[in-house]
Amino acid sequence: MSRVGKLAIQVPAGASVVVGKQNLVTVKGPKGTLEFSFHTDMKIEVANNEVSVTRPSDSLRHRALHGTTRALLNNMVKGVTEGYTKILDIKGVGYRASLKDSSTLVVSVGYSNPVEVVIPEGLTVETPINTEIHIKGIDKQAVGEFAANVRKIRQPEPYLGKGIRYRGEYVRRKEGKTAK
Repeated sequence: MSRVGKLAIQVPAGASVVVGKQNLVTVKGPKGTLEFSFHTDMKIEVANNEVSVTRPSDSLRHRALHGTTRALLNNMVKGVTEGYTKILDIKGVGYRASLKDSSTLVVSVGYSNPVEVVIPEGLTVETPINTEIHIKGIDKQAVGEFAANVRKIRQPEPYLGKGIRYRGEYVRRKEGKTAK
């Protein structure tokens, strides 16, 4: 049996999980509501503030779906109760970020013009200082995808370490040219 899939998900107080037709799961919590339609082969049961996922057979496809379904459900429950945050650090002389209209992130990272990025619905972005970007939301996939798109504007380079990186990310530095 799947090591991840066999674990039950605890539903905290204030959150509720409803399984509808065609495995459409709705998770409601203090931070918002998430919906996702899971594969119909997986059996999702809610009982005693616990969500469990079972699979119909031991085939390779069902074993893969089993752990994935449980992990996605757990991310939904955690998202509506605690939420997710990604922090990006900007390194480099003159590199900075700011918010424009609370719906657009403006990033100046060495290009001739600042790069403007539209913030997707459901996410909140803060810049407490101009070299930090805090991305918050209830959907783990949306938070991670937006953070990756912002990081892609100027990835950290290995010689000087300049660029946008995740908090705690290690950038392997290379040695520059050496004189003889």
